[in-house]
Amino acid sequence: MQMQDIFKEYGDDLKRAEELMDVHLRSDVDMIPEVINHLIGSGGKRFRPLLLLVASDLCRYRGEKRYSLSAVIEFIHTATLLHDDVVDSAETRRGRTSANNIWGNAASVLVGDFLYSKAFKLMADADHLAIIKLLSATTNTMAEGEVFQLVKCGDVRITEKDYLAIIEKKTAVLISAACAIGGLLGEASQEQCEALTRFGMRLGLAFQITDDTLDYMAEEEQFGKAIGKDLQEGKITLPLIQTLKRCSTAEKRMIKEVVEQKNIESDAIGGVIALIERYKGVNYALDKATFFIDEGKRFLDVFPDGDAKAAFFTIADYIIERQL
Repeated sequence: MQMQDIFKEYGDDLKRAEELMDVHLRSDVDMIPEVINHLIGSGGKRFRPLLLLVASDLCRYRGEKRYSLSAVIEFIHTATLLHDDVVDSAETRRGRTSANNIWGNAASVLVGDFLYSKAFKLMADADHLAIIKLLSATTNTMAEGEVFQLVKCGDVRITEKDYLAIIEKKTAVLISAACAIGGLLGEASQEQCEALTRFGMRLGLAFQITDDTLDYMAEEEQFGKAIGKDLQEGKITLPLIQTLKRCSTAEKRMIKEVVEQKNIESDAIGGVIALIERYKGVNYALDKATFFIDEGKRFLDVFPDGDAKAAFFTIADYIIERQL
């Protein structure tokens, strides 16, 4: 099974979720759908809604709530992107000019708030207390992760433990929630719901780790992410953390000077990337991501084999393979 097979299998379900998103993004204030559609229509793969749909399938849930809750998950994710770009003073997102650079920071923050409030309205309409509690806790944790990342921004003393805590709170927790919701909708056993939660958490950790490696190895045209973008924003991710652990004092000093610069020259970025290559920082990060993927797959042992379980395995493998 390949990723295109999964998108084909769940294509109709994703389309239903998209149609529902379009309905709930309508507003008398024209700027709201303009800003949201600029971001939602910029090439996102609807990864989190797909996970919710596959989890629902795995737990034999076929009801309508999977569509509205897929929209909830995507709205929460999109709101965080709008807010992130303001915090990071980002110029691009997915290869396009970021919303804050077109409509301004105030509009981006407020439209992000609109998405959050719309997500919670849809969540309340779904009338499922366990899911409401889960997503309320999830969004709170994500906000905490954002603040923790801000505290650690530009700090070359950041540890791997700190980094993993940040990406768990910022990224993995929402991916975990997407998987867990499918179990809750399907009234799966507590053991199975816990397995989906843990699988999603490992998937989310691996997803963010591999995404962070793109900052040092991908072409912008391929992934919509410029080389050195995280470095320019002061975000010290796992490839660089591993390099800082292994490099010399002089090299560490050079990295610190680069991270502290406001406008980093391409030569300086190239120097840091050369050190990451020398100390195999990307390889270390991808090995860690592979470890999380392998660990996550084992949690699915509580489910019988079938197409939905195979789809989860394919998605998990793709997270690693997309780097190669």
